[in-house]
Amino acid sequence: MASKVADLLYWRDVPKTGLVFTGLVVGLACLFQLSAISVLSNLGLSIMAFTLPVRLLYKAMKVVHLSDGEHPFQSYLDEDSTLTDEDTIRVVEKIVLLIATLITELKRLFFIDSIVDSVKFILLLYLLTYVGVQTNGLTLVISGVICAFSLPLAYRLQRERIDNIIKAVKLLVTRVTEIVELVVLLAKPPPAPAPAPSPAPTPKLKLKAK
Repeated sequence: MASKVADLLYWRDVPKTGLVFTGLVVGLACLFQLSAISVLSNLGLSIMAFTLPVRLLYKAMKVVHLSDGEHPFQSYLDEDSTLTDEDTIRVVEKIVLLIATLITELKRLFFIDSIVDSVKFILLLYLLTYVGVQTNGLTLVISGVICAFSLPLAYRLQRERIDNIIKAVKLLVTRVTEIVELVVLLAKPPPAPAPAPSPAPTPKLKLKAK
């Protein structure tokens, strides 16, 4: 499954990737005007409007002995899309682990486990408020689909230049993080000095009576 997704994202099969990419973008764009139920229903009707006539044509050709009656979509029917018990358990474990990791990270950010990370999260949320004013979730999904199909191809074509840019950005982020951590460290009050230990009492010498 992962290899098939990678083949689509890297445009290794251009006609297939173009069909999937166009279908996703057009389908998501239709959601601006139609409901999700209408889009899915019309998509299903469009597929059936193609597959049913083709199936009837092959059936008629078999009746008049113009073909051997092979199913035109047999290759799709023969594909094994089922999940074994091990695959199902593995997928569920990954989903549960992802959810648990997300909850742990959100708790760490909201309850200020690290001041630097929480400040970064605040800046991200502040920027998202502006994004929410300018656009909506569906536009972001369409933009995400376009980026998913274009960025891997662009990275493969311009790998060396993009790697240099990423290294420069990482270096800049590291320096800014070090500066913020230094400012936070300087802003912290110095720890209170530990109290000096009290001197041990000296034993008194008893005088013997003469």
